Amino acid sequence: MDIFEKCRNYTQAREAMESGSYPYFIPLDENEGTEVEYKGQRLIMCGSNNYLGLTTHPKVKEAAQQAISRYGTSCTGSRFLNGTLAMHEQLERELADFVGKEEALIFSTGMQVNLGTISALISRDDVVILDKDDHASIVDGARLGYGKIERFRHNDVEHLERVLKSLPENVGKLIVVDGVFSMGGDLADLPAIYPIAQKYGARIMVDDAHGMGVTGRGRGTAAQFGMTDQVDLIMSTFSKSFASLGGFVAGDDEVIHFVKHNARSLIFSASIPAANAAAALAALHVIREEPELADRVNQIGKRISDELRGMGFNVGNSVTPIVPVIIGDDERTFLTWKRLFENGVFVNPVVSPAVPQGMQLLRTSYMASHTDSQMDQVLDTFKKVGKEVGII
Repeated sequence: MDIFEKCRNYTQAREAMESGSYPYFIPLDENEGTEVEYKGQRLIMCGSNNYLGLTTHPKVKEAAQQAISRYGTSCTGSRFLNGTLAMHEQLERELADFVGKEEALIFSTGMQVNLGTISALISRDDVVILDKDDHASIVDGARLGYGKIERFRHNDVEHLERVLKSLPENVGKLIVVDGVFSMGGDLADLPAIYPIAQKYGARIMVDDAHGMGVTGRGRGTAAQFGMTDQVDLIMSTFSKSFASLGGFVAGDDEVIHFVKHNARSLIFSASIPAANAAAALAALHVIREEPELADRVNQIGKRISDELRGMGFNVGNSVTPIVPVIIGDDERTFLTWKRLFENGVFVNPVVSPAVPQGMQLLRTSYMASHTDSQMDQVLDTFKKVGKEVGII
């Protein structure tokens, strides 16, 4: 059999393109933060992870520009060899201090943080335990490790305990959860997870890609619960609230030192350019100096959740600026996306396997820089479209 046969048989995306309902890889002509332009049409962006609106912040843009002028466009090597700048280490020190851990380590992307950290820590006799709603990067990092993978139902701590109880006492155990779940906008139940982890000798890693800058007045989900000391590892990305590209993991010095010398995705990837490090560092300073940005984006998220729910939409259990609109089947999900797009609102349709069958949804997300009038327009459009397609 020709290995490319599966490629020839894959027609679903092309069929959607031909029908005009293909919602992915949309080439934007302009991206100014809260609004974007596509073929001359202006749309309110409600599908970005730019939660604090810092991609256009003057301090962040200036820092990146100055870094390019001084260092050029690339480090042309891995952190392990010639790709470490003093700026990388400054950023690591400040990130560790910000999240309340001894050390931090920068990777080239958030995906690589999870691939490298989890696979480095999970040896052949170890077990990694995942929430079923964990991000794909966590799942892939677990697969790259040589140990066993177990999963528990989303935020079901009783099921988590049954899983842990079934494991031998003498194996290493790492529980990995999202702090803020990227599709549902709900939080990991860290206060309930921690005592169970302690009881069975398991460590806890929190992926706070969507929580950093947003929860805990910007310091993340562990800080929100007052559990920074109880969580062993905290990771996040720079591609969301930090308005850049890259990611980091923070924890005890000896653990970060081990990951630094054993994470293949770190050792065998080029380091982030100076411009990305400088942008992330400047964003970190803004997050520290302007905690009101986190307050603002959460206020917007609450308003949208409350008002969409009041209209009759199913927005799940979101308590963050990620507000899912759960529709439940592919056809109506894509139809609703298309009608919103045509009416000037950009959201993201999410179907299986990214979510289970029956949970197909529109993922909406908001920024601190959104105006009240923009949110008025978004809500009016949702009400209009929701009635047109029969959701409400």
